[in-house]
Amino acid sequence: MRKTMSSKAIALGGILSALTIVSVFFSNVMPTNKLTFFALSSVFVSIILIEMGVKTAWTFYFATSLLSLILVPDKVMVIPFITFFGVYGIIKYYIEKHTKIVSEYILKLLFFNANVFLAYYLIRALFETQALFNMVPLWALFIILEVIFLVYDYVYTMIIQYYCNKLKKVFKI
Repeated sequence: MRKTMSSKAIALGGILSALTIVSVFFSNVMPTNKLTFFALSSVFVSIILIEMGVKTAWTFYFATSLLSLILVPDKVMVIPFITFFGVYGIIKYYIEKHTKIVSEYILKLLFFNANVFLAYYLIRALFETQALFNMVPLWALFIILEVIFLVYDYVYTMIIQYYCNKLKKVFKI
């Protein structure tokens, strides 16, 4: 019995790794829906977390990050997966251990804002331009991005609940 369970775990890990890499790859090569593919890639990390635990999820995250760097042509396009989308399901797991919803959202927003600040300073350093950020005041940009993040977090939660309540039974994992 143990051998069968381990085979299922390896097969699930391989399939979800492939789906994650394909999602990150499509976020690179498709002209539109880049964020949709990144968001999809984050769901697979959560499925591993649910099915195999947090240690395996960390291993899965590091392995898919490394494979993405190797296989995706534009390495810069892998950065959003490595810094945010790939790790968000695991961070969300740790944050949601808190019982108070207010502290959960504060911690989630802190994690998100740290990523936005990192992206902002990387873009400014790499492109040495302020013109990109002159279109919208910086404070307004952060508020808009935070609202988008909160919607993403809500949809992410709904997808994970749907997986746990419906898909898990269908796939018999």
